[in-house]
Amino acid sequence: HVYLRFKCDTGDAMGMNMCTKGVHAVLDALRLRFPRMEVLSLSGNVCADKKPAAVNWIDGRGHSMVAECILPPRIVEDVLKSNVAAMVNANMWKNLVGSAVAGSVGGFNAHAANVAAAMYLACGQDPAQVVEASHCLTTMEAVPPGGYGNPHPPPADSGEGPWLHVTVSCPALCVGTVGGGTRLPAQQACLRMLNACGASDGAR
Repeated sequence: HVYLRFKCDTGDAMGMNMCTKGVHAVLDALRLRFPRMEVLSLSGNVCADKKPAAVNWIDGRGHSMVAECILPPRIVEDVLKSNVAAMVNANMWKNLVGSAVAGSVGGFNAHAANVAAAMYLACGQDPAQVVEASHCLTTMEAVPPGGYGNPHPPPADSGEGPWLHVTVSCPALCVGTVGGGTRLPAQQACLRMLNACGASDGAR
């Protein structure tokens, strides 16, 4: 048995139907070249569509995204009701070590799936693909005030403690801005709020 994993550019569409039609055409062409070839199934599940899988964690699927923020101690204390050291410690022992102990595949986060599910429903995406979107690595690190490379650091005697640098890395966001549920009025309204409705000019 031979398993193939196709990689396609589907523009602003999530593109599963486009990929399916394209793969079907490729297999038809291969059958002409190799008449004895038998196609058992159009999908061999190596795409790992809507399933937790290491291949999506490593190679990515759909769009890959990294987001970060740097929070001053007063925000961590006033809004998150914690402190920088406690957040870093909890992230390490909960999101990283705890997830590893559980044998998680890409689930090194605190419920990233909740955020993905809300966004997918609001913006007309396939909610079943929250499975891939839950592949997310959250890191937290104490950094000098203002973050590394801050051109205007506070004075050394300011007494300000370290800030909290948070990153989330999502390697498998299967999303689109055209096709499917993006045609629905309410979902189009949400996409417009994000400046992500319809086809883009490549600058989005």
